Amino acid sequence: MDSNVVNFRDCKEAVLSENTYDYITDFSLSDFIGMGEAFCYANVDDTYNIVYLDRANIPDWGAEAFQYQSVPKLYGLSAIEGGTGGFSPDALIASGILQVQREPLSLTGRGCVICFIDTGIDYTLDVFRDDSGNSRILAIWDQTIQTGTPPEGFLYGSEYRREEINRALSAEDPYAVVSSRDDNGHGTIMASLAAGSRSTEPERIVGAAPEADIVVVKLKECKQYLRRMLLIPPGAAAYQENDIMLAVQYAERFTEVLNRPVIICLGLGTNMGDHAGNSVLSRYLNTVAVRRSRAVVVCGGDEGNAAHHFRGRQPRGRAANEASDESDMNVEVRVADGCSGFVMECWSSLPDTLQVGVRSPGGEEIPPLRINSGQAITYRLVYEDTIITLSTTLVEPSSGEQLLRFWLQNPTPGIWTFEVTSPGTLYNGTFDMWLPITEFLDAPVYFLRPDPYITITEPAMALEVIAVTSYNSANLSFAIDSGRGFARTGIIRPDLAAPGVNVTTIRGAQSGSALAAAITAGAVAQLFQWAVVEKRSLYAESRELKSYLIRGAARSDSLNYPNRDWGYGRLQIEGAFESLRE
Repeated sequence: MDSNVVNFRDCKEAVLSENTYDYITDFSLSDFIGMGEAFCYANVDDTYNIVYLDRANIPDWGAEAFQYQSVPKLYGLSAIEGGTGGFSPDALIASGILQVQREPLSLTGRGCVICFIDTGIDYTLDVFRDDSGNSRILAIWDQTIQTGTPPEGFLYGSEYRREEINRALSAEDPYAVVSSRDDNGHGTIMASLAAGSRSTEPERIVGAAPEADIVVVKLKECKQYLRRMLLIPPGAAAYQENDIMLAVQYAERFTEVLNRPVIICLGLGTNMGDHAGNSVLSRYLNTVAVRRSRAVVVCGGDEGNAAHHFRGRQPRGRAANEASDESDMNVEVRVADGCSGFVMECWSSLPDTLQVGVRSPGGEEIPPLRINSGQAITYRLVYEDTIITLSTTLVEPSSGEQLLRFWLQNPTPGIWTFEVTSPGTLYNGTFDMWLPITEFLDAPVYFLRPDPYITITEPAMALEVIAVTSYNSANLSFAIDSGRGFARTGIIRPDLAAPGVNVTTIRGAQSGSALAAAITAGAVAQLFQWAVVEKRSLYAESRELKSYLIRGAARSDSLNYPNRDWGYGRLQIEGAFESLRE
């Protein structure tokens, strides 16, 4: 096996090179012997490896080893947008967080670690220092900087530990010592809300867990070949599934080394996948979340009002091409001017088999064809400057269901119609289609008859993570843009809703479901302090903490729970302790 692994330096180049393809595998590395002179790999856990192969020696994309689940999906930032208003602690008060920071509980996240896998952090800010002026950041793994030393056991990036960060803070030019920056600001905003400790201007801003330690992974941007393959526009922040998995693995080691709880916070999402928690990242997060002293908090995304989900329905036992007033098998997509392209996915439900025809705004048609599983067909329209590629996987391995994908390059502006039919009888009678998340489009593209539900982004569909949507704590209204449940298969997603509208952060009032995840991560750190650090429940993990949060959630008498918008209710950590007392 060793003869097939090139040296460390070459592997670092392989990870970063556009001349290699990245694959996520759950089978033996020996299967790659013979696929080129050499390959590199990174082990994630007992199940998954990341393999980097020379693209000149890659088999066809339809080869058995390189199916849909093996190609890294791309994840975008859950949008954080400027809100209105000045400093207000309403969000933390509404969540019961400030109440339990005070005596007698005094829960401030002490002894816990919150890891933010995001755009980095502005480590120079006061909110990330303790009362002595030292950094509360244990480590930064910057995947984008290759001039330093990677973390032990990892192939790329540069790691900066707290000693280096403290030296940087006392230097005239901090970035000459630790060059990692957060040019986007997304990661800094989330960290300040979850774990900010002190600020001298303009008001004292306190995060949910002001005494928790912080770990940061700054994700590197995706490779260009994946951006081209998935038609992601230039400039859109897009991050690879495998880089996120390695970041989670890095975060976990702080539990093992320091023997204290770690909370992993993700403000990322994608519309790629079956929306039932079967993606590779979702499955990996499930395995991490159920380990002792670990918890994973994921935002539900902001796709609830984007019109990017369509649910088709046909009465059971009826052929898909039979007319019916109840039928909803023709899908209309409006494409605005300036759209360079997009990828759309269609997932059927067992045991149905689907095929789809396409009609362009100019009237050109592609008839419904039964494409062999694992194959793709490309059409160039005659009268319109559009290239369409259709592919199907009859049995997508991670879900067991049929997946159809559509690539539209340079689509003609107007209304596109996708006619869904079946070569046989439909027994389940439903299918779901998703367009890319808003951040992955360079012009509006949306369904004319969308379904606002099943719009929580992956990996928040993973069953064992704590999945959070957002609401406005000022008037207790659901945030209209926040993703909504349930999962495509009916699994209860989300778990909770947390404040995410006009929330005070280090960058002023902001809105977005990523903020709800950050607040929840801080609340989980408070619970972990009470359970593990203070030795009331040494073996706590995500499921136990999730149960505490669900029991203590605030609920409205006018709603039924679990709810497709609110999950089991509004985050209220003080209520969790009230439920324990009762």
